[in-house]
Amino acid sequence: MQIYLPIAEVSVNLFLLLGLGGMVGLLSGLFGVGGGFLITPLLFFIGIPPTVAVATGANQVVASSVSGVLAQFKRKAVDVPMGIVLLIGGLVGSGLGIWVFNLLTELGQIDLVVQLSYVVFLGSIGLLMLQEAIRAMQRDKKGVKRGKRHTHIWVHKLPFKVKFRASGLYISLIPPLLVGVIVGILAAIMGVGGGFIMVPAMIYLLGMPTKVVIGTSLFQILFVSAFTTMLHAITNQSVDVLLALMLIVGGVIGAQIGSRLGARLKAEQLRILLALLVIAVAVKLGLDLLIRPKELFSLFAGGL
Repeated sequence: MQIYLPIAEVSVNLFLLLGLGGMVGLLSGLFGVGGGFLITPLLFFIGIPPTVAVATGANQVVASSVSGVLAQFKRKAVDVPMGIVLLIGGLVGSGLGIWVFNLLTELGQIDLVVQLSYVVFLGSIGLLMLQEAIRAMQRDKKGVKRGKRHTHIWVHKLPFKVKFRASGLYISLIPPLLVGVIVGILAAIMGVGGGFIMVPAMIYLLGMPTKVVIGTSLFQILFVSAFTTMLHAITNQSVDVLLALMLIVGGVIGAQIGSRLGARLKAEQLRILLALLVIAVAVKLGLDLLIRPKELFSLFAGGL
């Protein structure tokens, strides 16, 4: 069943869109990521223009994050004060990212920059996460006791320290604010929630316990993605509501299923699965940039 998307100006299969939304929602509940890192390139693959894919992908992240974060609140697995600090940084970063996005669109370089950003960020993060998860599993098999996951590094010497009771931390406000800014910029330029950056940063840089990382990540992603979507809609009118609706319907259902599955898997298993998925998407995008296309032109021009 084909439907016409007015903003994207293409026709797509309805059930394909529902399936994509469900897959991303599943990831949201399972890994604590908004899923934008996957939905945006998948929209590229089915012919959605990059500017529309980025803006609408951020919108879909909002829906899947709402469903996921509600499930985490029920388990009392959200550090709200930490989430608010990350959110403040995220809103600032989102504003900066939208400015850069619009500038690149005017220069006609947004397609290339978005795809290269995915290849670099996803490839790097995926490899690092895979390496760390494999090491953790090897330690468990050998019965080696882990050292402290988080040691006192330069981060702990920074000023403006605050106690975060749910996470059991007493750290400076500066690192979480900077993490939030970076995630906000990525949300605006790449149409992602930023969970693939935030989750490792919360665990290895901030030292947060895994039990509150997923919920807190989704809490921040929810509001930053909503703000980013609003800015995209206002500044360049690139949010396709019909496309977003189809993705949201599948995403909400998938997030509830993912949340239940995530409770049954070990943290290391979750990280390996997420790392492999991230690497696979990066490889696909990299190949698309290197392989000669069948038609050496694009029918889409930003701003026209």
